[in-house]
Amino acid sequence: MLNIESWFISFDILSILFTLLVVGCSIFYLLIIILNKMWHSVPMMLITNSCLAHLIFGLDRVWIGGFRLQNDLRQIQYEDNLCIFRIYIAYVACAILNFSYLLQSIYRYIYVVYPSYLFWQSRQIQFLFICLTWILSITYPFLFLFNGQIIYDVHNHICQLPFQLSFSLIYMLNCSYIIPVFLIMITYFKLVLYVRMMSKRVIPVNIYIRAKRQLRMVRNIVILILILLITGFPYGVFVVMSFFKNIPKYHCRFSCVFFDVFSVTVMIALYQFTDPIKMSVMGKIKQRRKIMLRKYRLTY
Repeated sequence: MLNIESWFISFDILSILFTLLVVGCSIFYLLIIILNKMWHSVPMMLITNSCLAHLIFGLDRVWIGGFRLQNDLRQIQYEDNLCIFRIYIAYVACAILNFSYLLQSIYRYIYVVYPSYLFWQSRQIQFLFICLTWILSITYPFLFLFNGQIIYDVHNHICQLPFQLSFSLIYMLNCSYIIPVFLIMITYFKLVLYVRMMSKRVIPVNIYIRAKRQLRMVRNIVILILILLITGFPYGVFVVMSFFKNIPKYHCRFSCVFFDVFSVTVMIALYQFTDPIKMSVMGKIKQRRKIMLRKYRLTY
């Protein structure tokens, strides 16, 4: 029999509540971008891709958290028919999210280093890259999805690849996280070196300012990735521990609630780093204040 600890329900509710905040922020950002035609540019298309990945990932985590809460409340010890599908969506959404930030970094690198390569900066090519990353993210789990390697962990009420030294686990981590993050870091450092080289040469001021601005954008992406790294730190620690010794029985409950709670910081940082979204929100607030001020003057 599965022992139901007193803190299970609290952790489940925390995960669901904070993940719902992430979902709400993602929908809010998407609505701002879609409804404001001024922001229908290539960079905003790439940011929309990231917001959509956050939304899919968040909805799936709400689904996983709701299933875990239901099983804890009813003391159910078996999986349902959609258990493997939920973790498949989680693996896919994680890869789409990280590759979306990689696409943003590459676009800004091309924009600075190869400004005359307009073909690679076009909307059609960037949309093609988005489609390719989605296809890659959707298909890469097929290697371990249909051969019975995903199992149900009754203590954590989740289907997942078992935490042990295996090709499938390392392959999943590389495809969904390590490779895109590594490429983002390389892009950032190459752009830093290029901007430093520009500062030593005689070039128009506007070109140098534009390069500095794009470097700041890529730096913000690196910060977002580092925040994601921090939120997934317990998960990574348990993965590494599993290569050498047994890990705690409820490892996934700890890592999931930590990730879900601190994922809200990613959405806050995304708002802070995305000027069009911030400008739209601040514009609405200022407009609302003007309306309230007019009503107040008319009243008194």
